[in-house]
Amino acid sequence: MMAASTTTEEPLRLSELLESGWRLLEEVEDGSAAEPSSGAPAVQRKVQRGIGLLERASSAVAELQLFSHNEELEEISSADLKFMLVPALLAALVLKQVNPSKRLEHVQRARAGFMDFLKVCKDYGIGRFQLPREVEVEVESGDESESSGSNINSVLGDQQTAILAMASNRQAKIERYKQKKELENQLATLKPFIDGGQAEEEQIREFYLLQIKKWISTSLEEIESIDQEVAILIRRDALKQGTATQPPRPLGPPLKPFILTRDNAQAKVFGAGYPSLATMTVDDWYEQHRKQGALPDQGISQAASAAAEKQEEEKKAEEKDDDEALRKAREWDEWKELHPRGYGNRKNMG
Repeated sequence: MMAASTTTEEPLRLSELLESGWRLLEEVEDGSAAEPSSGAPAVQRKVQRGIGLLERASSAVAELQLFSHNEELEEISSADLKFMLVPALLAALVLKQVNPSKRLEHVQRARAGFMDFLKVCKDYGIGRFQLPREVEVEVESGDESESSGSNINSVLGDQQTAILAMASNRQAKIERYKQKKELENQLATLKPFIDGGQAEEEQIREFYLLQIKKWISTSLEEIESIDQEVAILIRRDALKQGTATQPPRPLGPPLKPFILTRDNAQAKVFGAGYPSLATMTVDDWYEQHRKQGALPDQGISQAASAAAEKQEEEKKAEEKDDDEALRKAREWDEWKELHPRGYGNRKNMG
């Protein structure tokens, strides 16, 4: 009787984990134009498979302790140089994940991966760059704790700092772009020898050093983009939480339906026809709203009402004065008719 044969898949070696994960990243980036979207199931399957492979490679690199702070670049073998790229490649694949609810978590994890890669490069003196600083996002609370004068000085100082930073950042971007193009041209020259297995050790070392320098530029660009996105995501989440904590506005009591009629006769008719609905005449409706102060003219302020009342009194007083003046004028005309000119001097006539 033959024993059942069991086949076990041999675990991938570290170099195979790196090469497979790297190849999946290139397929995702090269095929992004052909795919309907980066969130397509086929694309996301490649992303997840690549992340799994590079996570295993990262664990192996840490376990083997391939890189140390106390080493010089010349002490690293040409075959081991490529494993320095693992955290950067893994971070790039993490950014390719499409899940809006976990986007903040993904970009923060990717930033940490790019930073780990840059720190190792800094330790070995590869490339000339400054490590990005950790950015703290401040969410506006609306409270003003400082005086207006200090606020203005702070704003002016921030503007000047921002302008200088923008100019410096723009110049750095231009330099990085030029260096990246030059590195890509050199890599394109060496790649056929590497792929064909005809490269010598010196060419292999140069090829992976060029790859590391290229990914330094890529990592700096990605971290800059991530910092901007993180600020937007944190403010968006804070805005959502603030909206959710606001209590809903209380609603007034529901209005009961009723039938509005012209007079009591119509009220009796409609009340008989629709016993479930209340009836109300126009006079009743007006009196009820007057008591509640809900009529349109009841919204006038007391000051406006007093002014209107005063204006009415002044108008009546003017009319009264006009009537009095007219009465006196008529009496004067009548007196002149009854007493001709010179009437009072008749006693002196002969």
